Amino acid sequence: MVGDGRELLGRLTQGSQVTVTISTKKGRMNVEITDVKVLQMSADHRKGWNWTFVKVITDAGIHGVGEASLQYKDRSLKAELEDFAGFLKGRNPFEIEYIWNALHRRVTWTGGPVTMSAISAIDLALWDIKGKALGVPVYELLGGKLRDRVMAYANGWSVDATTPAEYARRAQEVVDTGYQALKLYPFRGAQLVTKQDCDETTALVAAVREQVGDGFLIALDARARLNAWGAMRMAEKVEPYDITWFEEPILFDNPDVLAELARAIRIPVATGEQLYTRWGFRAILEKGAAKIIQPDICHAGGISELRKIATMAETYYVPIAPHNSNGPISTVASCHLDACTPNFFMQEIFVNFLPLYNELLTEPIVIEGGYLKVPEGPGWGTDIKEEVIQAHPAGAYSPVPADQRYF
Repeated sequence: MVGDGRELLGRLTQGSQVTVTISTKKGRMNVEITDVKVLQMSADHRKGWNWTFVKVITDAGIHGVGEASLQYKDRSLKAELEDFAGFLKGRNPFEIEYIWNALHRRVTWTGGPVTMSAISAIDLALWDIKGKALGVPVYELLGGKLRDRVMAYANGWSVDATTPAEYARRAQEVVDTGYQALKLYPFRGAQLVTKQDCDETTALVAAVREQVGDGFLIALDARARLNAWGAMRMAEKVEPYDITWFEEPILFDNPDVLAELARAIRIPVATGEQLYTRWGFRAILEKGAAKIIQPDICHAGGISELRKIATMAETYYVPIAPHNSNGPISTVASCHLDACTPNFFMQEIFVNFLPLYNELLTEPIVIEGGYLKVPEGPGWGTDIKEEVIQAHPAGAYSPVPADQRYF
């Protein structure tokens, strides 16, 4: 396909069909990154919740889109992406592994949410470019599909619900839409668990289970609010309601304690949204601290790194359920990953974001019967509309009180 004096013709579908010519020299695709644009917008969900996208532009008439949405760290993230742009300009965007490692190891100060989210966004944009240049979906570059559709679980469905009756009513709406799984946040407070906390949590979970019936999957997320004793107490209370997983019962930073907790309770522990790269997941897997891991494609290192994390997890017989509280490119990219990952379980999607997702995308996200359709077309199979981003200017940070339920 590539060689001296030959040309590679890729087809880029974005509105109308465009033919892109990329020359090759000495066995390499001869294309360069010319610019990097950082785009931020409000998610219109709560004050200060924004989405951050990066558009990597090349001299071959192709651009790629990535996402790095990192709630409440938008200004720091934008600066990191702009700093990376200086390194990227003039580079060959097809050298994804080289660029990833260069950015990750470029200086002593590496890792953490801001740097890794910036790397993730760039990585996603580069995969989009390569898929467009070769005229194939990204999943084809990852070995091809294992499945044509991806099971999704609903999040964001319980916004503003407070009572068990309100949660039950909203849960029924999820069922009526066709989903077969949901996640809720029934926990309030920080670390200490009172009898009132136990009673309120149990009432919410019981109401949802009664409404959705047996066979429907229910996951619970504590957002690391609890201590080990509190998590054990809560797990004991909700166990009768057939819980699929107990997410972030405690902070992720002590794998020994998390492993001890995982062995002490009967509900599977899930964690990983605040972990970065395969090195961050190593101790969790080695110590058996989680039965399900949840790396985020916008934070843990992009599609390149999530493939490696998933493969490592497979050797421990641990499935992945990618975290996704981000924008539409995160959702689409995760879907490509899920389609070709053997140990994939199910994919998080915020149902209250869907209208804005599909306003922003050139090709909508399709969900049927609780399953995401794997996008077709070169690259991600869709793109973002900059005029929609401009119509939703980014907002200012507003913290979530510690004693408030997340949703």
